[in-house]
Amino acid sequence: MPKKLYGGETAKAVSNFRISGEPVPAEVIHWLGRIKGAAAEVNADLGLLNAKLARRISAAAAEVAAGAHDAQFPIDVFQTGSGTSSNMNANEVIAALAGEGAHPNDHVNMGQSSNDVFPSAVHLAALDVSVNVTLPALKALERSFTKKAGQFKNIVKSGRTHLMDAVPVTLGQEFAGYAAQIRLGQERIEAALVHVGQIPLGGTATGTGLNAHPKLAAGVRAKLKKQTGLKQIDAPLDRFEAQANRDALVELSGALKVVAVSLTKIANDLALLGSGPRAGIGEIFLPELQKGSSIMPGKVNPVIPEVVLQVAAQVIGNDTAVTIGGMQGQFELNVRVPLMARNVLQSLQLLATTSDALREKCVDGITANKAGAQKSAEATLAAATALNSAIGYDKATVIVKKATDSGRPLRDVALEEGVDAKLYDATIDLRRIAAGNEA
Repeated sequence: MPKKLYGGETAKAVSNFRISGEPVPAEVIHWLGRIKGAAAEVNADLGLLNAKLARRISAAAAEVAAGAHDAQFPIDVFQTGSGTSSNMNANEVIAALAGEGAHPNDHVNMGQSSNDVFPSAVHLAALDVSVNVTLPALKALERSFTKKAGQFKNIVKSGRTHLMDAVPVTLGQEFAGYAAQIRLGQERIEAALVHVGQIPLGGTATGTGLNAHPKLAAGVRAKLKKQTGLKQIDAPLDRFEAQANRDALVELSGALKVVAVSLTKIANDLALLGSGPRAGIGEIFLPELQKGSSIMPGKVNPVIPEVVLQVAAQVIGNDTAVTIGGMQGQFELNVRVPLMARNVLQSLQLLATTSDALREKCVDGITANKAGAQKSAEATLAAATALNSAIGYDKATVIVKKATDSGRPLRDVALEEGVDAKLYDATIDLRRIAAGNEA
C-alpha cells in the first residue's frame, strides 16, 4: 500500500461516503491535475504565486495528470454533489507531492473553487474521451459497415417492413444504412462537444470570479488547449449559466443515447439476418465465436449483437440518471456533478469498447448467405408492386392474394390473371426493383 499523500479532508470524505466502492472516474482526476498545474503556472506568470513553488506544484500536478497517483484518490463517486471532496483530495495530494511550503488551499487551489474546477474537469474529461476514444471507435465501425456495403451491393434479398415481406432491396443498401446511422451518431456527439468544451473555470464559488485574477481562466484554457490539442476548449457564453447547470453534459449524454438506440436497431437486425441456420432468416453468416449451448450440439449464438444490446440498455439507463442529475441545479450551482460524470464517462467508454467489439468480432467477419438472400428475394410477393403502373394497384392485389392463398409462384398467377409474359419478365427484374428510382 503506497504512503498516503492525502490529508484530513480526504480521510473525512472516505469515512463519510461509504456508498458504492467505486471511485471518481480516473479521467476526472487526471484533468483536475492538468487544471491545477496550468493554474499554478498562470498564477506565477501573473505574479501571484512564487515561481519556484509554482514549478513544484505544476510538476506534482503533472504526475497526477499522468495517472501516477490514482491510488491516492479513494473517495466514492457518490459524494457531495459539487465534487468538493475530490477537489480537496487533489489539492492535498498535489501539495504533498510539491513539498515544503505548498498549501492545499492557498497555493494549489489559488484562484479556484470546487464549484468551477470540478465541473470543468468533468467537461474536459468527457471532451477528451469523446475525441480520442469514442469518436475514433465509431468512425472505425462506420468504415467497416461501409466496406461491407460495397461487398454486398449486388446481393438482392427481400426487404421487410413491419417484419413482413416487402419489395426487394440489396444487402448492401441495408449495410450502407447502418454506416450512415453511425456517421450521424458521430455528428451528434461532435455537435454536443461544442458546448461541453465551454468550461465554467474562473467563476470560483458562484460565478462572480471572486478571488480569481481576471486573466486566470483564459490563461489556463490557453495552456490546456495547447497541451492537449482539444480545440473545443473555450470560454462559456455566460459564467453564471456555465456554473449553475450542466446542460452540456445532458446534451452529450442525449447524443450518446441516440447512438445506443442506433446500435440497438443494428444489432437486432444483424441477429435476425443471421438467424437460423435452417429455421431463421438466414441471409448473412455471423462469425462463429464460441459454443452457443451447453446441451445442444453445434448451436452458435449471435453473442456480440447480444452484448451490444445489453450495453445500449445501460447507456440509455445512464442517460436517464444524467437527465435527472441535470434537473437538480438550484440557483448558482448544479449539485449532482459526480453522478453525471460517472454516467457520461461510463457511457463514452462502453460505446467505444462495444463499437470495437462489434467491428472486430462481428461486422468485419460477416459474409453473405447468397443462397438465402436469393431465396428470400424470389419469395417476396411484394415484388408485384413493380406492376402497379402497368396493371394498377387493385389488379396487383388480386394477384398477390391469390398467390398467397395458393402458395403458387407469383409469375404463374400473374399470367393466369392476364398479365403479358413479356411485360411480367421485363418488369419483375429483382435487381432493378431493388435499385428503385436509381435504376
